[in-house]
Amino acid sequence: MAKADLREPRSDCPIATTLDIVGDRWTLVILRDMVNGKKRFSDFLDSPEGIATNVLTDRLALIEATGLAVRKSYQLRPKRFEYELTDKGRDLLPVMQSICLWANRHYPHTWVAPESFMAEREE
Repeated sequence: MAKADLREPRSDCPIATTLDIVGDRWTLVILRDMVNGKKRFSDFLDSPEGIATNVLTDRLALIEATGLAVRKSYQLRPKRFEYELTDKGRDLLPVMQSICLWANRHYPHTWVAPESFMAEREE
């Protein structure tokens, strides 16, 4: 989904539909960072995965366009924004937690998610 392109879903399959939105290599990582308190462009750039600025811009636009987060201005000159998860975005939390547990079980070298992340609950 380039440039927040909201194409028609491939099918009505719930897995395919969800993957059309969060199935790239960056969207869930950005959502993870939002759950962990990151809000600003520079915050996301500090993540250990090393996302490129053009990719981050594209994914944040997609996240906003699909209603997973809202963009709010925090500075007028120059214009700067921060992002906050919506209820729709927060509803992905149990999915992300399950992915963490699955990866830790099957790929023991992976990081154990912080307890604060794993204890987080949908609001």
